[in-house]
Amino acid sequence: MSPFDAEYVPSPWEPIAAEVELYERSAGSEPSPVVGDEWIILWTLGARSQKVRKTPLVRITDGDGRYAVIGSMGGAPTDPQWVHNLRAHRIARLQDGAEVREFEVRETEGDERAAWWQRATAVWPDYDAYQAGTDRHIPVFELTPTASPG
Repeated sequence: MSPFDAEYVPSPWEPIAAEVELYERSAGSEPSPVVGDEWIILWTLGARSQKVRKTPLVRITDGDGRYAVIGSMGGAPTDPQWVHNLRAHRIARLQDGAEVREFEVRETEGDERAAWWQRATAVWPDYDAYQAGTDRHIPVFELTPTASPG
């Protein structure tokens, strides 16, 4: 049994809940009004609640099965809630199109972060503006597939 079999609680912010519904209905084939054409759904476990949370994010991959997620929240002064969830649990599930897999998660720094950041800005150039517009260090997490699909 996977920890992601826990109860799913949709985002209380309606635009996010609607994005998740759109993605799941279309397997990501319809573009996101918020995230664009290249997008995924990140599943995390609530840091305190242990309930499943789903977040639409920009699709960033290295082409070898690993992904990155960027905790930008549009350059807001605080991290998005899912960042706290990843730091608490270090696991995630990700839906990319119709495929759903589980991943180990770790926060990147230094050259590794810079390489992921370059991949990210190639897909979503606004990340540079988001970082310039906030005093916080925007976190970058690498997701590596677990040994067996979830």
